[in-house]
Amino acid sequence: MKKTLEEKIKNAETRIFKAVFPNTTNHYDTLFGGTALQLMDEVSFICATRFTRKKMVTVSTNKIDFTKPIPQGTLIELVANIEKVGNTSCSVRVDIFIEKMYEESREKAVSGIFTLVAIDDNKNPVQISD
Repeated sequence: MKKTLEEKIKNAETRIFKAVFPNTTNHYDTLFGGTALQLMDEVSFICATRFTRKKMVTVSTNKIDFTKPIPQGTLIELVANIEKVGNTSCSVRVDIFIEKMYEESREKAVSGIFTLVAIDDNKNPVQISD
């Protein structure tokens, strides 16, 4: 039975949890922005791949908002969801949430949009849907 687009989008949601350790922080003891971007790109790739089941590459990012610093010693959750589907590409929204290890709290710290394109073995764009 073929899944609907809505089911495929729902099933592609991807969540990754990480602990923020000293080797990932800057001199302010907060997560390096570049490390946050790397993690966001990784989770967007996984989400897009789960959605399309095709080879995917990142082609752009759109307005990454760092609204709160992410302190060392916290947990982070990266949540990726398909936001828009095109002919050969899809947009993935990624949010990073901070959780204190020993308290009940959760707040959004970073968000952004990543656009990925489906490619063939020759690295040419291909249709997402069959």
